[in-house]
Amino acid sequence: MPTLSPKAGEKGVAPQSLGLEAKGWATHYKRAPLSEYDLAVYRRQQICSRKEHPMSPKTNIKYVGLDVHQDTISVAVLDAEGKQLLYSVIPTVAKAVVEFIEGLSGTLHVVLEEGCLSAWLYGLLTKRVAKVIVCNSHKSAPLMPDSRNDEIDSRELADLLRMNRLSPVYHADHGLQSLKDLGRSYTALTRDTTRLKNRLKSLYRSQAIPHRGKTLYGNKRREAWLEHLTNPGLRQRAQLLFAAHDALQELRRQAAHDLVVASRKHAAASCLRSIPFLGPIRTALLIARVQTPLRFRTKRQFWAYCGFALETRSSGDYRFDQGKLKRRQKNVQIRGLNFDHNPELKQVFKGAAVTASACPGPFRDFYLALLEKKMDPAMARLTLARKIAAITLTLWKKGEPFDPKYLKPQAA
Repeated sequence: MPTLSPKAGEKGVAPQSLGLEAKGWATHYKRAPLSEYDLAVYRRQQICSRKEHPMSPKTNIKYVGLDVHQDTISVAVLDAEGKQLLYSVIPTVAKAVVEFIEGLSGTLHVVLEEGCLSAWLYGLLTKRVAKVIVCNSHKSAPLMPDSRNDEIDSRELADLLRMNRLSPVYHADHGLQSLKDLGRSYTALTRDTTRLKNRLKSLYRSQAIPHRGKTLYGNKRREAWLEHLTNPGLRQRAQLLFAAHDALQELRRQAAHDLVVASRKHAAASCLRSIPFLGPIRTALLIARVQTPLRFRTKRQFWAYCGFALETRSSGDYRFDQGKLKRRQKNVQIRGLNFDHNPELKQVFKGAAVTASACPGPFRDFYLALLEKKMDPAMARLTLARKIAAITLTLWKKGEPFDPKYLKPQAA
């Protein structure tokens, strides 16, 4: 059967009227004119089967998947159609990575999983390729096949990037790397100090020696606490833990001082410190982790990042009533707060809410108003934390100081 041009069936035009017989095509049969539906289907098939120019922007894209390890990086390169063009293993060295990337032609889109080397690779590649995506490994793992190796991982990462099925992790350079490192140092020292305090408490608890409050950690009664331990081994262990605790406390105070001094160089510090119970350390950690408020379009996105978003479940939402589809009138089941969040930011706003609920101020009035509405105290503190987070995002974007007018109940 001859292949008709797209205009062959328009308005009932027969093939003979287009001069097909003069071109030597078989016209000994008559073909009915194409209907409007058949013509639309035919045109769609022609468009889908049309081959693009090999140098067009779409076909010139190459998707590069990196499976990063301490010693080596497995690299898979796919074209726009998902065909594997190259697989290679290179050392985890900056020079080798740059030489490999610069040896590839076309528009390069690179993907790698979040890890200890992701920030280093992102800074190395972001100015050398068109696009760099650092994906969440917890969300990409269910999309991977069961049988895996380095080549499969890199190829599947590139293919998922090609299909736009990855959840990116935020990476950007806002000139805050030193502040981020200071924030990490302070957070790590705080965790180590808390761990040592728990070990000291468990040591005395194991000997049935009662202790209350923070008196165990001070220097004034330390000899008295050591005399309670009659076992020489336990006494020596307690002395080592006390010495480690004192050293960590000194390092933690120095880290806190450096963190606060570094945070004062940023313009956002002054407006954020005007918010009650967001002190200098919480403000510094907030700037180091969020970097810019423009990442979040609404307060609900910021709540999800801080771990204050509600996870809901529903099923059987619709029913038929006399032949009409209607939505069921039932409450949505709340499963708790979202699991995927930044724990440091959650601790910042939870700590501010707990302190604000116990100290006089506008936030305590807001908290008491929630309790008067018969709200559970834990839920009231959560609402207060969400309110502080929403106010923080708004003031940071506007660059304005705190005003109690932002404590409107409907804005929580």
